[in-house]
Amino acid sequence: MGDPQARQERPARPERPARPERPARPERPVRPAYYAAGPGRWRDWWTLLHPPFTAWHLAYVVLGAAIAPEVRLSRLLAAVGAFFLAVGVAAHALDEWQGRPLRTSIPSSLLIAATVIGLAGAVGLGVWGVTKVGWGLIPLMVIGPLLVIGYNAELFGGVIHTDLGFAVAWGGFPALTGYVGQTGRLAIAPVIVAAAATALSLGQRYLSTPARLLRRRTATVSGTITLTSGEVIALDSARLLEPLERALRSLSWGVVLLAAAVATARLA
Repeated sequence: MGDPQARQERPARPERPARPERPARPERPVRPAYYAAGPGRWRDWWTLLHPPFTAWHLAYVVLGAAIAPEVRLSRLLAAVGAFFLAVGVAAHALDEWQGRPLRTSIPSSLLIAATVIGLAGAVGLGVWGVTKVGWGLIPLMVIGPLLVIGYNAELFGGVIHTDLGFAVAWGGFPALTGYVGQTGRLAIAPVIVAAAATALSLGQRYLSTPARLLRRRTATVSGTITLTSGEVIALDSARLLEPLERALRSLSWGVVLLAAAVATARLA
């Protein structure tokens, strides 16, 4: 059994040293968005279009149209084109004119021109749609430009410029319009799809808001995370951005590919 006194005199086991602190990644110049190109005339326009997010919201138009009893390619292309002009071009140009969040060098006159041309083109495609599906499309043609201007110019006391306003304007509304652009009327199914698009857009907003804060308004980040193992991880902007933007990339690709699959199945 051994000598109890000997066991008591046995020297204590030395404490396990804590793991050294993992150094922070070096800070680097931060682009205003992960998809932003470098400075330059055409690169600025690419950045302005917010390609992954624009494609994401156009996918909602496709999903709304795809649940219609009959899907006509010409009407689908017109609806997608209208939202590309209204959201991809006009809304983003107006937003950049407001405060230069993307730091482009596009002249203000061109941004205003892009806003006007984008909205005019979207309305023109809407008028064509009315000739095909009837008067049911007209209320949406009125609401669409109001959402673009009201949200991005923060009109009406900013009541639209909220997380929910974003989700409804760029998620639910495109899905409803995609369906009405095929049928000329509403139904229960597209309302459910619009609710799903609104929920996904809220998720997008909850990820993109802190990502924009880190990229556009943060000078430095300091802090640490201490794990239960004793390891200490230093925090920096890159470490905080990584999970946010990986999720945004995955969701944008996922929604676009889902819309492409559904449209292919319906149009085949």
